[in-house]
Amino acid sequence: MNAVDQVLANLDDVNSWQEELYVALHQNPELSMQESETAEEIARRLESFGYEVQRIGGGVVGRLRNGEGPTVLFRADIDALPVAEASGLPYASTKTMVDRDGVTQPVMHACGHDHHITAGLGAAALLAQSQDAWAGTYIALFQPGEETAEGARSMVKDGLVEKVGPIDVALGQHVLTSPAAGQVATHSGPTLSAAASLRIHIVGKGSHGSMPHLGIDPVLMAASIVVRLQGIVAREINPNDFAVVTVGSIKSGTKANVIPGDATMLLNIRAYSEDIKAKLIDSITRIARAECEASGAPEAPTIEVFDEYPLTDNDAGATSKVTAAFTSHFGEDRVQPLGRVTASEDFSVIPDAFGVPYSYWGFGGFTPDQVALPNHNPGFAPAMQPTLRTGTEAAVTAILAFLGKGN
Repeated sequence: MNAVDQVLANLDDVNSWQEELYVALHQNPELSMQESETAEEIARRLESFGYEVQRIGGGVVGRLRNGEGPTVLFRADIDALPVAEASGLPYASTKTMVDRDGVTQPVMHACGHDHHITAGLGAAALLAQSQDAWAGTYIALFQPGEETAEGARSMVKDGLVEKVGPIDVALGQHVLTSPAAGQVATHSGPTLSAAASLRIHIVGKGSHGSMPHLGIDPVLMAASIVVRLQGIVAREINPNDFAVVTVGSIKSGTKANVIPGDATMLLNIRAYSEDIKAKLIDSITRIARAECEASGAPEAPTIEVFDEYPLTDNDAGATSKVTAAFTSHFGEDRVQPLGRVTASEDFSVIPDAFGVPYSYWGFGGFTPDQVALPNHNPGFAPAMQPTLRTGTEAAVTAILAFLGKGN
C-alpha cells in the first residue's frame, strides 16, 4: 500500500465528522478579520489531533513534527462574505454580524471557505493518524481575511515566517464551479490574476439643476472618466495580454434638480502580470486627473488603491509534482487543466514571504444535476459530497507528494 492509500484508509471515519462540522461552519460564518469563533474551533481540533498550535495574525497554525524530512505548508482560508444567503439549503446561514464599520451585515460562506476549512482539518487528522506513512514536518495553516486581501499579510506582519521557521513548499486549493464535483484541476505558471480596487473621489461645484453654468458637474466628470477608461484595455494594453478595468460603483447627488458637489467611483482591475497591473493603475490615475482638469475642477481627484491581490504564479516543478500525484491517485479522467482563472487570491503572499515555491489548484463542487452558480453568488451551494471527500483527498495527496515515504 502506498503512502496516499495508507493515509486515506481512515477517510470514511473522518468524513463522518466532517459533514457535521461543515454544516456547523456553514451556519456560523464570520466576516473577514472577525473569525474568532471559527479560529477557536480550528485550534481546538488541531490540538486534539496532537498538533502544536499557534495563533498568528488572526489565523491558526498547527505543526506536526514527524522525523527528518521536508517541511510542507498547506493553507486554507476561513472567512465569509457579507451576503444574504439564498441557496435554499436546509442548513443555510441566517447569521448577521456587525462589521468593522459598525454596520450590521448578513453573512454567508458564499465562496466555499467552509469546504476549505473542513478539508484542511480532515487532512490534518488523517496525517496525524498515519505518521508511519510519511516523514518530515507538516504545517496546517488556516488564514483569515482572504476576501479583503488582509489575512495573509496580517499573518506575515505578525511574524509568521519567524514563528514557523523554514518551509520547503506551500500548497493551497479552492472549490470552484468547474471542474465537476469529484474532479481536480491544476495549472502551471500565472493562474489567478493580480488585482486591486481603486476609490476615486471627484470634487466639483454644486449648483441648481437649472443653472449648470454656475457649477462644475462631478456626475459629468465621472461619466467622462468611465467612457475614457474603456480605452485603456482597448488601446494601451497589448492585445496578447489580459487586463480588465471595471467600474462597479458611482455615487453622487440626492435630487434630480441639484448638481452635487462631489462624486465617488469604485473600480476594480485584473491582470496576469504585476507590470500590467501597475500600468492600469497609472493609466486610471492619469485619466481621472486629466478629465477633472479638463472640466475645471477646483482640485485634483483623490485616488486610493486598496484590496490589492498579488499574482498567483504556480511553480512549474511543484505543480508538476502535484499533478502527477493527482493523476496517480484519482486517475487521468478526474484530473483536468485548470487554465487561467480571472479571480484573485492572497495565498501567494505566504510562500513569497518564506521564499519558497508553491502550487494552488481547484477542485469541483457541483454535480451534474445542480445549477453551478458562481462563487460569491447568494445561491452558491456546492454539493456536500463528493466535494468534501475530494477536497480532503486532494489535500492529502498533494502533501504526501512531498512528505510521503518512498517519494
